[in-house]
Order: sequence, then structure tokens, then C-alpha cells
Amino acid sequence: MPKNTRVILCHGPYESNGVVAHRNFRLQGLLAALTAHEHQCVLEDTWEWNMVKLVVNGQVVFSCNTKQLEFGGDGKLDPVCRKAVAAVENAY
Repeated sequence: MPKNTRVILCHGPYESNGVVAHRNFRLQGLLAALTAHEHQCVLEDTWEWNMVKLVVNGQVVFSCNTKQLEFGGDGKLDPVCRKAVAAVENAY
């Protein structure tokens, strides 16, 4: 994918400390990794529990469980973030 690709990051609510809500804390590393590769990220709430999907040009190129992502951080050491960035880079 060329630089400056628009990536829609769809994320659902997940449970933390007995409360189910949409949270961005686990998405920080993924957002940082995608931004570092010069992609534009747009957050979109969905109602699919524990799910993160990356959509490029209307196609889902990557999905994972929210709890697989590391909490906070910059995404450089998170293997799931590396796979997500590679999926966006290799999208048609």
C-alpha cells in the first residue's frame, strides 16, 4: 500500500475490571505503529466484543482479539502490531 493510506480501525468493547466499555488503551501501540508508517488512522466503534479489525479500501485486512494487543506502549515490540502493519502494507 502506498504511504498515507486511510486505515479504519474498528474496535469493540471489552471487559476490564468487571466493566464492559469501548477503550483505546490497548490500541495505542497499534495506532502508533501505523502512524509511524505514515498511514492515517480512523477509529470506529463497533459492537463486536473483544474484536479489532483493520479495514483498507473497504476490505478487512487484519483482525484480532483486543486482549492480544499489549496495553499502552508504542507497538514496536508487540508482535501483533507488527503483523497488523505488515497486513496493511501488503494490502492490494
